[in-house]
Amino acid sequence: MFRLVLLSYLLLSAFPAAQEDTPRPDTVICQGNYPPHLQGICIDADAIYWSFTTTLVKTDATGKLLNSIDVENHHGDLCYHDNQLFVAVNLGKFNDPSGHADSWIYTYDSDLNLSTKQAVPQVFHGAGGIGYRDQSFFVVGGLPDDCNENYIYEYDRDFHFVKKHILASGHTHLGIQTATFAQERWWFGCYGSPQILLVADENFRLLGRYEFDCSLGIVGTADDKLLAASGKCSPQVGCNGSLRGVSSDDQAGLH
Repeated sequence: MFRLVLLSYLLLSAFPAAQEDTPRPDTVICQGNYPPHLQGICIDADAIYWSFTTTLVKTDATGKLLNSIDVENHHGDLCYHDNQLFVAVNLGKFNDPSGHADSWIYTYDSDLNLSTKQAVPQVFHGAGGIGYRDQSFFVVGGLPDDCNENYIYEYDRDFHFVKKHILASGHTHLGIQTATFAQERWWFGCYGSPQILLVADENFRLLGRYEFDCSLGIVGTADDKLLAASGKCSPQVGCNGSLRGVSSDDQAGLH
């Protein structure tokens, strides 16, 4: 089972950190390189799913490639629920104050076969990420430069629009990129220099804003652990992805 393999990686986190550019002992590396860059990750009991903007990748729990498919630009963050993958997709503009996004949720089975496309036009600045909690999906995305709050769009299981939530987060560069609900709270990864982690309760009351990078992926596990993704790009070879165990921290958000 995935959680047993993962636990063995997490236990290794007690080892001292490796030298710069050397993977930590608890890191799972996605096999292969892909253009453009990693947008998000999710897991099931046996596999890891990686969204690389124009490529969806499935690996086993050790990072070994099982399948990959080309997809439309821009596939963002994704979540796994009920044996299906749900991916936030924007075919229009991101971060435009006037809108002009073209926001969708694409659904795939665990073998990466596309099953449905559902429009979510309420995601005004472009759908970039998705999470699931308590029979509802929550979609996040882009943000114009002059906005000092983020927006989370709630849908039922059939993607009927329910509510727009406001997160009093202050501005984050290009909005929210990744989302997951774990340990009774929301974790949102954002771009920036430095990258920002937002933590909120189940009602989207802000609990903390931290300098921590989970802008390329964050997910909770069945045994209430957290995983964060990283990646690097090279003009010659494309982009890679990796996944490591992280822990909640009152001072740093995650570490």
